[in-house]
Amino acid sequence: MPKRSNYWLGAGLVFGAAFGFALKGIFIKSAYEYGIDTISLLSLRFLFSVPFYIFILSRKRIQEESHPQVPTITWLKLFAVGFVGYYVSAYFNLLGLNYITASLERILLFVYPTFVLILRAILLKKRITHLQWLALGITYLGIVLAFLKNFDAHQQKNIGLGAFWVILSGFTYAFYLISSDGLIAKLGTTRFTSWVIISALFPTLIHCYIENRLDIFNFPIPVYIISMSMAVFSTVLPTFMLSEGIKHVGSGNASIIASIGPIFTIFLATAFLGENIWLEQIIGTVFVLIGVFLISWKGKK
Repeated sequence: MPKRSNYWLGAGLVFGAAFGFALKGIFIKSAYEYGIDTISLLSLRFLFSVPFYIFILSRKRIQEESHPQVPTITWLKLFAVGFVGYYVSAYFNLLGLNYITASLERILLFVYPTFVLILRAILLKKRITHLQWLALGITYLGIVLAFLKNFDAHQQKNIGLGAFWVILSGFTYAFYLISSDGLIAKLGTTRFTSWVIISALFPTLIHCYIENRLDIFNFPIPVYIISMSMAVFSTVLPTFMLSEGIKHVGSGNASIIASIGPIFTIFLATAFLGENIWLEQIIGTVFVLIGVFLISWKGKK
């Protein structure tokens, strides 16, 4: 049983990680106001993030007395997981934010545990219980409620397209989570997290080169400030704060604490982006969080 002081330290770290991840949509929407395209912004995010992860890996290697050999097949799996989880999923996520608000994006993205549940049932033959079916129903009812007013307001163009890309982002991220369990056990959380981010950099830069010849250094100065902020506060710090927090409170408690994320985004989007928040969206968010909580709670029992 962890000491109470350690528990509250872990809870604080998870809480801080949730806040950092919630900031991501705010940074992205702010950068888009300066005319940057999706793949260039993703490239800058990883270019500013990767040096931190390389430093962390180098420091860890120096501290370790022995350096176990990692089989080639493990490296191939690692790069495949990074490709899906941090290049494909992240690109779809940023693409969706061209069309929908940051608060709605966060609600949609937060349903990825439902995809994990469904994929485990299909791929791993895990039975979905009655409670989990109820949780799925509550979650998707919440999404419908959150959407209704957005369609009525006519303030967002191509909202359906934006929702499609964000939901696809959550779906691919669910594949990443399912595939990562065994690799984390073999490599450890720090090494795994660092390498999947690094591995996502290469396909991102190749994509950027094909699309605009890597012309990413001619944007206004605020774009680079925003990109660096997103790299530090919405990528590097949250990933390690979450990992360290899980050590102290456990993954079950961490998933419950992290469910505050969409609420953070709603208030941040209202304060910094001037987004309109309606009662239906608040109610829908509550339904989504209840559904996700039930899925996470049942999965960790």
